[in-house]
Amino acid sequence: MKSAFKYIYGPVPSWRLGSSLGIDLLSQKEKICNFDCTYCQIGQTKKYTLSRKVYLPVRKVIEELDILPDISINYITFSGRGEPTLAENLGEAINAVKLIRKEPVAVLTNGSLIDSEKVRQELTLADFVAIKLDAYSLESLQEINRPAKGIEFARILEGIKNFRKNYMGRLALQIMFVDNKEKIEEYAYLSNCIKPDEIQINTPLRPCRVKPLIKEELLRVRDYFSCACKGTDIVSVYDGRMLKIVPSISDEDTLRRRGKIK
Repeated sequence: MKSAFKYIYGPVPSWRLGSSLGIDLLSQKEKICNFDCTYCQIGQTKKYTLSRKVYLPVRKVIEELDILPDISINYITFSGRGEPTLAENLGEAINAVKLIRKEPVAVLTNGSLIDSEKVRQELTLADFVAIKLDAYSLESLQEINRPAKGIEFARILEGIKNFRKNYMGRLALQIMFVDNKEKIEEYAYLSNCIKPDEIQINTPLRPCRVKPLIKEELLRVRDYFSCACKGTDIVSVYDGRMLKIVPSISDEDTLRRRGKIK
């Protein structure tokens, strides 16, 4: 049977957010992004874009939320098949969701456009914002995230710092560790400069082009951050949280947007 849902997906059991219902404002057949991260579980970025535009009218999302069955949800999360801040109507969508749903709203972003004041203003509408910080320099940004031409590490870092100053919600930094574990001092230094509420220590557990760190390695990284970043919550993908499995409203679309867990 064809799913009635095209733009919302899940809920998925998230080690960061609990039961998370996804909203994909890009909602195209192909990935729409300005990064081509080595570890991306939804495939290679075939066409980069830096332009923000409306890919999907907000009313389409609201129509689907109106027919959502009664399911357990901890967060409604803007994520999906690409970078959500590329959607020019992200702020409008967050406000619209908050008018009809009681759950807190999260946004998972790669931070590539956070140097834009307009993007920062839209992100402040969310209750929880998780920003990717896989790089510690321009060179590592190019190596790990492989961004579109024109994206600069210094502007991302400055944008995150500016966002932190005015954001009243919960801010998390997500750091993906693959073969960059020897640079934990650099990451801890940057994290202390930003002062997030939470640092998420991650490694790719879904099928992708690179190998994850084993549990023991990643937990050593987590423990280092716990000592180096006092007062900040440190969580890792290997922490063994008991995730409650919630039946998905759209299995095929969820896999397409999120990938499969090993």
